[in-house]
Amino acid sequence: MVSQFISTHAVNLLGDIGFNFPEGIHAIGRLDNLSEGLLILTTNKKITRLLFEAKTPHKRTYLVLVNHTVSEERLQQLREGITFRVRGGEYYTSLPCEAEIVLEPDILFPSPYTMTKNIPYTWLRITLTEGKFHQVRKMVAAIHHRCKRLIRVSIEDLTLGDLQPGYIKEIAENDFFDLLKISNESKVKSSFADQ
Repeated sequence: MVSQFISTHAVNLLGDIGFNFPEGIHAIGRLDNLSEGLLILTTNKKITRLLFEAKTPHKRTYLVLVNHTVSEERLQQLREGITFRVRGGEYYTSLPCEAEIVLEPDILFPSPYTMTKNIPYTWLRITLTEGKFHQVRKMVAAIHHRCKRLIRVSIEDLTLGDLQPGYIKEIAENDFFDLLKISNESKVKSSFADQ
């Protein structure tokens, strides 16, 4: 599904989940329709500013499945910052990030994607503090690997845990702000979902 409630295209939307969402709810930190994982939903329009435009950057962690074996040299390139093309054809160099190889991810749900037989693959855990358009996919492409599966597993201390795809979990306001490491400037009804 796409991370929105209304679209002019024939796509699966958040409203198709069948949950009684409060009026004015919207997604923060969208996922593209080929990505999976944690998606924050809230009625508070200030959360985007508090979370993604704050002076202190907030961490987002992804599990990334790529074709072939990732070498230590390529992994180090990701850690130090990698240059890739962004919208408009310009180039951007990512900020340093955390990147490591994961032998078997602890969060795995059935996937619609299939791996090519006889081609090795690597799972990576990448933690960023920035979010350009399709950034993780572009970063792994810049080290000559193709992203086959992308799962956002956390934003700061708010984690996907065992939340299943298509399910919603409502959390208390104070917990929401504490887990995201943002100050509780206003009251908010917040939820998060596994898209």
